[in-house]
Amino acid sequence: MQYMVNKYLQYDIYNLDLLTYAGDLTKHKEIESRDNYYFVKADIADREAIVSLFEKEKFDYVVHFAAESHVDRSILDPSTFVRTNVLGTQVLLDAAKQIGVSKFVHVSTDEVYGELNFDPTTFFTEETPIKPNSPYSASKASSDLLVRAYHETFGLPINITRCSNNYGPYHFPEKLIPLTISRVLNNQKVPVYGDGRNIRDWLHVIDHCAAIDLVLHEGLNGEVYNIGGHNERTNLEVVKTIIATLGKSEDLIEFVKDRLGHDKRYAIDPTKLEALGWKPNFKFETGIAQTIQWYLDNEEWWQRINSGEYKTYFEQQYGA
Repeated sequence: MQYMVNKYLQYDIYNLDLLTYAGDLTKHKEIESRDNYYFVKADIADREAIVSLFEKEKFDYVVHFAAESHVDRSILDPSTFVRTNVLGTQVLLDAAKQIGVSKFVHVSTDEVYGELNFDPTTFFTEETPIKPNSPYSASKASSDLLVRAYHETFGLPINITRCSNNYGPYHFPEKLIPLTISRVLNNQKVPVYGDGRNIRDWLHVIDHCAAIDLVLHEGLNGEVYNIGGHNERTNLEVVKTIIATLGKSEDLIEFVKDRLGHDKRYAIDPTKLEALGWKPNFKFETGIAQTIQWYLDNEEWWQRINSGEYKTYFEQQYGA
């Protein structure tokens, strides 16, 4: 949000958010007084509210980030993910179709492709078949197909982006990197699923924003674009890097029972997007150091979150 508000002063930018457990308006303090920024609290699955808003404001573009996104929570309660990610997407598509938007960008995930083996020469491309393995990725794959169908059936101008794992400032503490940073800073055990060998491709949030900006303005109508940083690391490598950077002991690592349906590896080939002119600016070594520093500088933000409802969830998911 900050990226677009700061870059496009000529755009009126609306931030629509239901402010569920992971919603946090404090991250937008630096832009909330800007003349081109507006906040609307609403549920994307609330058809009446969404259609009314779209008819009133007559948006030119829709960039659809809104989603339940945590795999672990989708295993605990798949229904919430179906409601938000599938039904909510369909409501947004109907509203966008009704007012005739110029572009609908649907932000998805590499997890819809399923898993790769450990062969470092294999990558997801835009032609890789969709084979989701978790309720979360299945709900995102379903929403991807709905977006494609609205393009093919109704002619809605769309793009779909599928990104690798994001990291950076304001990342909610349930995800691996902020979870590890906050636990290590509190000298608490860091849970690592299974043997920690699962591999993810890490993408800095600023690189992701730049990619979406490019797709919004230059993406070919109807096309899918993969966004990956070529920064593959095992989960255990990520955790050890954070521990070493913070000068703590690896004794804080605690291996726990593996996640159900845990995909082995994700890795993206972003060649198609690079042909539009995009390249990631952040190598993982630089990005993770900056991210760790951000959490050191903003301890009050994540300590407040960790002391609330999230503490109960953590104990339910990983054990007290």
